[in-house]
Amino acid sequence: MALQYSTAVRNAQLDSIETTCGASAIMRIRTGTVPANAGTADSGSVLATLNLPSNWMNDAASGIKTIAGTWQDAAADAAGVAGHFRVYDSTGTTCHIQGTVSITGGGGDLVLDNTNIAVGQIITVVSFTITAGNA
Repeated sequence: MALQYSTAVRNAQLDSIETTCGASAIMRIRTGTVPANAGTADSGSVLATLNLPSNWMNDAASGIKTIAGTWQDAAADAAGVAGHFRVYDSTGTTCHIQGTVSITGGGGDLVLDNTNIAVGQIITVVSFTITAGNA
């Protein structure tokens, strides 16, 4: 049997993600496939860099954590098709979260308004949700 956690434990686990990444986390949208794990070297080209708001995720509720505020880059760095994202600490060197990118209905971990990115384009995150397991 798998372990089961209370909602309070699951919420605390989720809230520790934002604490670990820090108040000035940086997200980079990149081309290509997701690296093997968050400790693996970056892959693909950087298309956009988002400086996430100081309180970038809502407090966890019912074992779910969602974005807070607007996650946006006013001008994309390069052109290409978004394939994955990575969230780094405020120094931009330590990756703590990574996943796939898609548009609404595409099944990605991070949903953008458009995955075909042009230089200078405004990039907007539509949704990003983390759900704790072991309910």
